[in-house]
Amino acid sequence: MPQQIYTVSQLNRETGQLLGEHFLSIFVEGEISNLSIPSSGHCYFSLKDANAQVRCAMFRGHQRKQPFKPKNGKQVVVKAQVSLYEPRGDYQLIVEYMEEAGNGLLRRAFDALKLKLSEEGLFSSAHKKNLPILPKTIGIITSPSGAAIRDILTVLRRRFAAVPVIIYPVAVQGENAKYEISKAIGTANTLKQCDVLILARGGGSLEDLWAFNEEMVVRAIYASQIPVISGVGHETDVTIADFVADLRAATPSAAAEHATPDQQQWLNKFNELEARLQQHLQRLLRQQQQKIDWLTGRLQQQHPKQKLTRNQQRLDELEIRLKKAAQLRLAHDQHIIETTIARLWQHSPMSTVRRNQQQQTYLSERLITAVNTRLKQLNQRLLNASQTLHAVSPLATLSRGYALVTGQASGQIIRAIDQLKPGDSVITQLAKGHFTSQVDELFKE
Repeated sequence: MPQQIYTVSQLNRETGQLLGEHFLSIFVEGEISNLSIPSSGHCYFSLKDANAQVRCAMFRGHQRKQPFKPKNGKQVVVKAQVSLYEPRGDYQLIVEYMEEAGNGLLRRAFDALKLKLSEEGLFSSAHKKNLPILPKTIGIITSPSGAAIRDILTVLRRRFAAVPVIIYPVAVQGENAKYEISKAIGTANTLKQCDVLILARGGGSLEDLWAFNEEMVVRAIYASQIPVISGVGHETDVTIADFVADLRAATPSAAAEHATPDQQQWLNKFNELEARLQQHLQRLLRQQQQKIDWLTGRLQQQHPKQKLTRNQQRLDELEIRLKKAAQLRLAHDQHIIETTIARLWQHSPMSTVRRNQQQQTYLSERLITAVNTRLKQLNQRLLNASQTLHAVSPLATLSRGYALVTGQASGQIIRAIDQLKPGDSVITQLAKGHFTSQVDELFKE
């Protein structure tokens, strides 16, 4: 069978559509990290917990409506749409609203204990006990001075006043509350005076209701042989005791209603049908609302604003990368300049010039000394040679009265009369001057 081959762009586009269609609008809690707000005014960050993180983008239009300024390390709850950033293939959250998360530490402890007990099977429906249709005696574990006990007793009198009530007074808040509640559950099971227990208190914060999230209280409820109805807080309040109890009621008053039958059974039947009808209508309304949300999400995905928003996000990312690249390039060039300057100083010709100048001065001095010495030597040799030459010079002999005769024609020195004949002209050199004469007669000695 031939298979469809996707391009990367097609795969990312269809994946983004699937994510957007499946997660129309969700709430996510986590800690802000890697916060970045470029010049566009959009906000980019990661939302993380102890084991994972997800990238988030909150555009300027939504950010202006925020009651506080996001900071790294702040625990928040965001309302967001899941999308895929196609150019990079990363899935991310497009945040529409953000608020600070309260009781973060208690919430994490709540979730950890809930997960632990759920894995142990304490919340399994197989362990839930059925409530008696007509209880003989109802046990109430709550504060004897709170509003919850008054509400419960009022409802019990109205619904079935003949059922006896046993109150187990306990503290429902504070350090000792968990011990008193656990002990009361154990006492009721030991005495076996009642066949259904109502565990109740009024509403409050997560910290106020924490006694009903303590492990020892939850395990005491699980170990109880008497069915337990939890009616802790208001309808929106949820404790771990609600998960392990045999029945969870929205309020203490609702717990009293679940514990007793109504005298008007037909009215109860009508109420049941009314409740079922309301649930059915609510379900239909939810389905229609989901369909509207789905169509709205599809319409938003096809809107040109989405493409402009993605392009703006891409521009912001490129701006951040450009700034980082420019900073890295500047640091690199600065390092090269500093290295080059250091190398130039290492190879500077000034030291060589100074050494050559010193050597030139030294050689000049040596040359002058050598020339002077050589001149002295040559002068001395010249003087000695002059003296020697003067000593052997015929001029010196002439100065003693001798004369030097040369032939005028031949220029040769006349040493014997054999070199002359009468009539020859000769030149006679004296110590001072010379004269010419003619040979008249020759005499041999």
